[in-house]
Parts: sequence; structure tokens; C-alpha cells
Amino acid sequence: MRRQIRRVFVILCLLLVAIQFFRPTKNLSPGPMSPDDLRALQPIPEAVKTRLEIGCYDCHSNNTRYPWYAEIQPVAWWLDVHVRDGKRELNFSNFGRYPLKRQVDKLDSVIDELNNHTMPLPSYTWTHREASFTDSERGEIVAWAEALRDKLAEQLE
Repeated sequence: MRRQIRRVFVILCLLLVAIQFFRPTKNLSPGPMSPDDLRALQPIPEAVKTRLEIGCYDCHSNNTRYPWYAEIQPVAWWLDVHVRDGKRELNFSNFGRYPLKRQVDKLDSVIDELNNHTMPLPSYTWTHREASFTDSERGEIVAWAEALRDKLAEQLE
């Protein structure tokens, strides 16, 4: 029995070492900020811009700040799935490429997610304490997003 446990342990250790060689591509775009980036397209108050960059841009842009543990598999795979899902839902780096109606809808989603406290994800804020928004920070971002949404919605009419 003890021999079998040791064999299983050795196999698991070898598998853990082997998977370290299979890494996902990192979400890092080369060069300067895209001209389609929300920050390049719209005026954003500095406090709101900072909160968006800290709490949203890692998963919702083309540039992720990777923590040290992103080098360890299978954690890197898990992070990669989060980033890909986040970018599929909303990519601030490509915001200007969205049709105007979709930009308005995405801002509505941002407002809803912040008001419902569903973003940033708890799994993200657990490891990125600086991304936990206070109610006043959420309110600031929501007020800015509502004003921008309304401005863009006027252009649809």
C-alpha cells in the first residue's frame, strides 16, 4: 500500500513538472496604446482611469499585468481562460472598433456589473486587493460611464 502511494506521488510530481512546459500565450500587445483604446478615445477623469486600469484592464484589455504565480501551471491556464473570457465580453483596447450601439450596450453592462458588485470578480480581488472598489469609487466609475453612455446614445439618435 505504501509503495502504491509513493508511486502515485512520484507520477503526480512528474506530471506537475511536465505541464510547466505547456504555457499559454501571454496577453501583451506590443507597442503603444491602441488608437481604439477607450482611454485614447474618450476623456476619463484620472481617478476613474486609474481604477479602470487597476480593476478592469488586466482581463478586459490587450495588456495584462501578470503576477509571479502566472508562471506556474495550471494557474497560468486558469488565468488565460479568465482573460480570454473577459476580452470576449469587453475589450477596452478595442472599444473604438465596436459599433456605436455596442459601445452604449457595453457601458450599460459596466454600470450594471459595478452596481451589482459582480465585477471585478471576487477571485480577482482576492489576489489583487488594490482592485477592490469602495462604494464611492464604484459610484465615480458608474457616474462617468453613465455620462459617456448618454453622450454616445445621443449620437445614435
